[in-house]
Amino acid sequence: MTGGVALFDYNNDGLLDIYFANGAHLPDMNKSHPKYYNRLYRNNGDGTYTDVTAESGLKGDLYAIGVAAADYDNDGFQDLLVTGANGYQLFHNNGNGTFTDVTEKAGLRRMHPQLANTFSAAAGWFDYDNDGHLDLFIVNYLKWSPSTDVVCDRSGVSAYCSPNSYEGAPSLLFHNNGDGTFTDVSEGSGILKHVGKGMGVAFADYDGDGFTDIFVSNDTFQNFLFHNNGDGTFTESGILSGVAYNEAGKSVAGMGVDFRDIDNDGLPDLLQTDMFGDSFLLFRNTGKGFFEDISLSSQLTKKSIKLTGWGTGIYDFDNDGWKDIFAANGAILDNSETLDHLPSKLRNILLCNNRNRTFTDVSSLPESGLAAMAAHRGAAFGDMDNDGRIDIVVNCLNDKPEILMNRTAGNGHWILLNLVGTRSNRDGLGSRISVMTAGGTQYNHATTSVGYGSSSDKRVHFGLGSDDAIARIEILWPSGVHQSLEHVRVNQILTVHEPRS
Repeated sequence: MTGGVALFDYNNDGLLDIYFANGAHLPDMNKSHPKYYNRLYRNNGDGTYTDVTAESGLKGDLYAIGVAAADYDNDGFQDLLVTGANGYQLFHNNGNGTFTDVTEKAGLRRMHPQLANTFSAAAGWFDYDNDGHLDLFIVNYLKWSPSTDVVCDRSGVSAYCSPNSYEGAPSLLFHNNGDGTFTDVSEGSGILKHVGKGMGVAFADYDGDGFTDIFVSNDTFQNFLFHNNGDGTFTESGILSGVAYNEAGKSVAGMGVDFRDIDNDGLPDLLQTDMFGDSFLLFRNTGKGFFEDISLSSQLTKKSIKLTGWGTGIYDFDNDGWKDIFAANGAILDNSETLDHLPSKLRNILLCNNRNRTFTDVSSLPESGLAAMAAHRGAAFGDMDNDGRIDIVVNCLNDKPEILMNRTAGNGHWILLNLVGTRSNRDGLGSRISVMTAGGTQYNHATTSVGYGSSSDKRVHFGLGSDDAIARIEILWPSGVHQSLEHVRVNQILTVHEPRS
């Protein structure tokens, strides 16, 4: 299940660097051997990368699963939170190419005292109370440890057990105190009472009330949609909103998730990857807090029913002004050929947006670059060479990662917004953005929490198609500040500072 990956600019040179989560020796979960280190690769700007793990201090000592990047202390440098099968670690970016483990100092501990032997799958940064400091959400999967592991046998063949063999666990919410420390508000916020089997998390203000909400993708359990009440508490509204189950009223083996407007109507929709036989789910936001499952009508069901998906993202890969879908795929079991008579290695999938809430699978095209079969897991998204096209890094189990550089032909214009908050958090996470051109209006928001156990470029990308001018860009910052930019040039990385008043 390991395999998270982060794309973030750790040294502020304007280039996205890569961080891979890695496992450990089993059953003792020893990470002392270099082959188990998490790895940080510095982007050299010429298509090559340098392993700087040793000098950075980021090798870690967890059986790492996921990673979340963001500047939690507003010092201008992005930090990392790593989750694992034996806890979580917070690494502070010192601004000189090195990181320091500040987990205990920050008040997070390595393992939550009420949740011993808990498997933490993912994490994400967001500002739930709009106070200008990023808060931390940790997604817990199961109660598990090597000593309590369950062994399953299928027709005389050993297999990993179903999640049904384990007790679930609640997620955790930590409030950022603004001084480098955090306060556990899991209980008071209402998060702790909801026990699930979480694997993915994504954030968006789905009802437009000015407060960021949380979606948790659960495995063989109903999904959670935590509505932010704006007073420090959350109400779990997955069933009422229509995203807890699929259209047939069944829970799925949920993995990755993205929470983003896919049909340019200004409302963030939900995409969830699932296990073979479930099909991926696409929930369309219909407004007023409700969603409808359009997996079947969008043709997503037909194209994904035989896949097991992990990392995923909703991005405009061809810069035509409409966001497409990518999913990283691989079977859950490494011996699925023997147990299920199904391949353990799968190809990834790319679905092109037809602009009518349907999608075309372009993965098999020779130019797609997606022919590789592997046990794909986490995927992170961002413009790695600053050419205006979204690239992808995919982590693979027991194999080399895949660096998928976007070489899409055509002359689609674009803009990439690098937000710098002043009253809001410095990364601008949670900012809602609309871009107006002659061809219409597009919508997006700033987030790094995308997919499965992974963290993507904090910069916000818009493809513009044939439109060679932007009439207006409007940004609603988490602080409530509204900013409008007129007559903006296309094909540029634009740094936008939040007005102080």
